[in-house]
Amino acid sequence: MTNARYLYVYVLVLVLVLCGWGSLTAGHAAAAETAPAEAASDVPNVIMLMSDDQGWGDVGFNGNDVVQTPNLDDMAASGVRFGRFYAAAPLCSPTRGSCLTGRYPFRYGILAAHTAGMRVGETTIPEMLKKKDYRTAFFGKWHIGWVKPDEVSPRGFYSPPSHHGFDEYFATTSAVPTWNPTVTPAGWDSWGGDEGKPWKGGAPYVQNGVEVTENMDGDDSRVIMDRVIPFVEANKEQPFFATVWFHTPHEPVVAGEEYKKLYAKSGSARQNYYGCITAMDEQIGRLRAKLRELGIEKRTVVFFCSDNGPSDGLAKKGIASAGGFHGHKHTMYDGGLLVPACAEWPGVIPAGTATDARCSTVDYLPTIAGICLGKSAIKKSLPIDGVDLMPLLTGQVDDLERDLFFGYRRLVQGIDGKAIISGDWKLLQEAKKDGKIRLYDLSKDPYEENDLSASAPERLSVLSKKLAEIEASCQRSRDGADYRY
Repeated sequence: MTNARYLYVYVLVLVLVLCGWGSLTAGHAAAAETAPAEAASDVPNVIMLMSDDQGWGDVGFNGNDVVQTPNLDDMAASGVRFGRFYAAAPLCSPTRGSCLTGRYPFRYGILAAHTAGMRVGETTIPEMLKKKDYRTAFFGKWHIGWVKPDEVSPRGFYSPPSHHGFDEYFATTSAVPTWNPTVTPAGWDSWGGDEGKPWKGGAPYVQNGVEVTENMDGDDSRVIMDRVIPFVEANKEQPFFATVWFHTPHEPVVAGEEYKKLYAKSGSARQNYYGCITAMDEQIGRLRAKLRELGIEKRTVVFFCSDNGPSDGLAKKGIASAGGFHGHKHTMYDGGLLVPACAEWPGVIPAGTATDARCSTVDYLPTIAGICLGKSAIKKSLPIDGVDLMPLLTGQVDDLERDLFFGYRRLVQGIDGKAIISGDWKLLQEAKKDGKIRLYDLSKDPYEENDLSASAPERLSVLSKKLAEIEASCQRSRDGADYRY
């Protein structure tokens, strides 16, 4: 073969390779809908990060110029910032279940905190990914079932991460102090323990069924990340799924001295609140740096959100922030449901992407299934309430046309909070005794200041009917329609 022919073949092959690679990157979401990549190196890793009780306004990328979150801000700038990302409920446990199942909490029966536990009949993200030989692990606050088999409580039951598709776990059943998580902090006089005494027995963390007592001092986010990093390192050559649910900044809110010094001009409560958020942000930065050190950041998608709006008490004191939105945790207003959120996937999600399309924690499962497995992986017989976000994140669509439902229920206390968003309209039933019905046009009234329930009766009727239909569907699921007996 002549040199000219060699050169022609070489150039032809090079063009084909480059074109193929460009198509793979630009059209990843569309390709995932039909046939996911088979080679381990082509199958992306997935990391789901979640904070606890962090309000929409408690992060720099949503405009807070006091709290220092440089790593989250960089993550949002390097990928997508969600301006209107909703938790499925205005409190922790129901939302956590929605992240793993893609379903509304009213479907699987976790209607509030410390009630029930995740049912094994639910199909979770890690259960789906294990079929593709993913290694799966959970780290942090579980709160959708007890993690100790002999744990005794009037409500709830034993349902640890290992029952729901996780190969490994390092988990607590519920909240711990954000500094020295095994010790009740000074000045704390509420639930959990007595000041200076062991927190909930002194060994709230369980690792693969065994109580953990070593490496438990200092920042709780660091305690968690010390277990995450080795998992990532051990699985750098194969696809993995890591769920990391921080306790920060849920009460008891405590920060180390070095973090409180960053906010020396603030009062003690703000020093602890802002300080523990910055400490968590530092650990998120540590994780992002490790992905780059290992050279796997381009085949790893990282999601971040909070589980609900800011704590009632801290929001009312002006310490925690819902960013101007009305309400806070335990309310059906957007202040209780909107959360800070972003995602990063270098080379796939364009840097600097921002969207105000209404997204939700129920969207994680269909999005991750589309990325890693293809849409056919989702059971047709199991109602999934979320949608695949990749067409939105890659610029194929500008908005999402679907309704969103939210709920929080403790009938023993007279609480039956519900809400639906359909288009730009939101109908809610307040989460308190004799909860009033409210109607808002979010396009004109994003802070829910002008109730239109009396002046727009036709719209009220349409949304009330939709809400009743969704709730009835959830009731059927909750009563067993989706499971085999």
